[in-house]
Amino acid sequence: MPSYSYTCEKCEINFELFFSIRDYIDSPKCINCNSNKYVIRDYISDVSSQATAVKKSDSELKTIGDLALRNRDRLSEDQKQALHVKHNSYKDDKEQTKPLPKGMSYTPKPKNKPKWK
Repeated sequence: MPSYSYTCEKCEINFELFFSIRDYIDSPKCINCNSNKYVIRDYISDVSSQATAVKKSDSELKTIGDLALRNRDRLSEDQKQALHVKHNSYKDDKEQTKPLPKGMSYTPKPKNKPKWK
């Protein structure tokens, strides 16, 4: 079951509650003062705790997407940048294109895609 972090602004305490998504309560009662008027959800703690919650082992990888995500997470920022440059460099290299044969020219791409009926 997921855990949800809350903060009571009245008594200034943080607490966690565990319940299923189906039983989710937006503003539950505070465990200290029993007031639900001042209780707000602490999304920052929830996101930071869920970021490292689930990691699949190599035997649990079922799809190519799982494998791609695992490999992406293993790359450093420098490696990611190098791959980005490698895979997108052809878009910027208009000068290095081969010359066309006589009588041929480049056609500009249409700005709007044609709608097929």
